[in-house]
Amino acid sequence: MNEIRSVEGLWFHLHWLVVLSEQGSYTRAAARLNVSKAAMSQKIAELERVAGIALVQRTTRSVRFTDAGERLVESTRLQFEEIASNFLNVREMAGVARGLIRVTAPVAFARQQLVPRMAPFLRDNPEVKVELEVSDRLSAISTEGFDLAIRHSAHVPDTHVALKLCETKSVIVATREYLERKGRPEHPGDLARHDCLFYLRARGPAEWAFRSNAEKRTPEPVQVVKVDGAFAANNSESLRDAALDGLGIALLPDFTAQTAVQDGRLEILLDDWHPTNAFADQLFVVRPYAAQVPRAIDLFTTYLREKFVGGFPLRR
Repeated sequence: MNEIRSVEGLWFHLHWLVVLSEQGSYTRAAARLNVSKAAMSQKIAELERVAGIALVQRTTRSVRFTDAGERLVESTRLQFEEIASNFLNVREMAGVARGLIRVTAPVAFARQQLVPRMAPFLRDNPEVKVELEVSDRLSAISTEGFDLAIRHSAHVPDTHVALKLCETKSVIVATREYLERKGRPEHPGDLARHDCLFYLRARGPAEWAFRSNAEKRTPEPVQVVKVDGAFAANNSESLRDAALDGLGIALLPDFTAQTAVQDGRLEILLDDWHPTNAFADQLFVVRPYAAQVPRAIDLFTTYLREKFVGGFPLRR
């Protein structure tokens, strides 16, 4: 009759007991450990003999733990999880990035800028997986289980680590066909007579604000213009598409307008003025604070900062 003859053997048996609790049946637990069902049953029986008390009540289809068994599993489960976590940390020291990275990012930025840059990183790190949630909603990073968030914001939570990706700016754009039909605005005040495509924010009239680029040291007062048009949306990519369809003049972040401006489908207007208080002027990659950052997350963050360091040039 086999007995548990050492502390090492005791931990070996306890680990099988925890796996049995997680899997809920001898068959699934044996498959998880890559052993036979008979071996699984034997190890639990040996543990019960040494403990001197029943730990598992067997049925034809499943297992149910006794009070003693449940108490033993709960008191040892955390230790095994800590051991597994410590081992993963040591394995990462070998230099190979592994694991899943959950990311959330704004719709337009994700579709037009982030996703087209994903392939090189994933090819270079074949043991890393990325799950991307595309949303303009500001997710609660920690409580919703995200490892990283791309934020187009002037402020980030003090409880998180925020690393700057790049500067951004807002631009006024329209198609050449629209300008030929409606005329080209030369001053922000001219926008009041145009069809403007604006971002939905608080209720009330939509207003765009501008400062002159000519006055650097003593800028003239901000020019505020009430705008109106047939279409508004809470997503900058939708506004860009409406502008491309000739519906009017749109105010967009540069990362949304970049491709359409570079290929000539949209023209930048009011070069002597820059919009203010429309969209944030910086992009950040944000993560919850942690004393130790998994290698995959650290590498991905570094990769993003390298890829976006130059911002979003609008001229070829």
